[in-house]
Amino acid sequence: MTRLEIIEAKRHLKYCMELWKLKSDEKSFISTSSLLQRVTYRNLPAMIKVPIEPEEKWGSALMTWWDGDGAAKVYNQWNDVILMERIDGHHSLVDLVKRGADDDASKIICTVAKKLHQPRRKELLELIPLEVWFKELFPAARRHGGVLEVCSLTARELLDQQEQVTVLHGDLHHKNVLFSEERGWLAIDPKRLIGEFGFDYANIFCNPDIETALKPGRLAKQLEVVAKEADLSKKRLLKWIIAWGGLSATWLLNDGGKNHLDLRIVEIAIGELEL
Repeated sequence: MTRLEIIEAKRHLKYCMELWKLKSDEKSFISTSSLLQRVTYRNLPAMIKVPIEPEEKWGSALMTWWDGDGAAKVYNQWNDVILMERIDGHHSLVDLVKRGADDDASKIICTVAKKLHQPRRKELLELIPLEVWFKELFPAARRHGGVLEVCSLTARELLDQQEQVTVLHGDLHHKNVLFSEERGWLAIDPKRLIGEFGFDYANIFCNPDIETALKPGRLAKQLEVVAKEADLSKKRLLKWIIAWGGLSATWLLNDGGKNHLDLRIVEIAIGELEL
């Protein structure tokens, strides 16, 4: 994000604070993609989120659309800026994994995903198809070859034959599912996608950190857990892990970085698929 984008975000924050008649004694702060401000709204702890990155702006409308069902509740919205339920729970899925409850953390993410995937009796939003979301993977695979070729071919197969297409969160992992003392585990920061439900489970396997993700036998163990909880075949889930790993690695490569984690996860998944 640029300095000008941050200045614009702060201007929008000031406007919304006045619009919604909010005050705060705390300073706003920048995340990797948004400007955030803790506030109190009708005696409830709340958060103003001013998205800066384009993909985050798309997610605001989806948070409003879910209306608190499986996700943090949105109290108000102006353009892409949302005033939402603030979740300051003392429990986290990252801590759960650190305490040795990796299976439980995966089950919680699966439960939240299934709730988000439920059909709603309301007009569907404009959403980003998975076909569009994966568009950078295919040219990257042609340029770099190797394991990315496998990811590309696997993604192509899945995208051409999608099953149970639904609204997707797009970035479900241990840090995007938070615990509310009043309402339990809730999702934040969606990407506003549409496609096969299986896609939303793939990112579990690259998280919550490198040490956990690459722990010997971890992928195979969580494969059993997630496949059962998600009602998804292990073979198809492995393919989504391979496709997602390739896409995630592509984004980092395109930004000039090196991605060892995602491609190592892909290699483990390929090994499991070949068993």
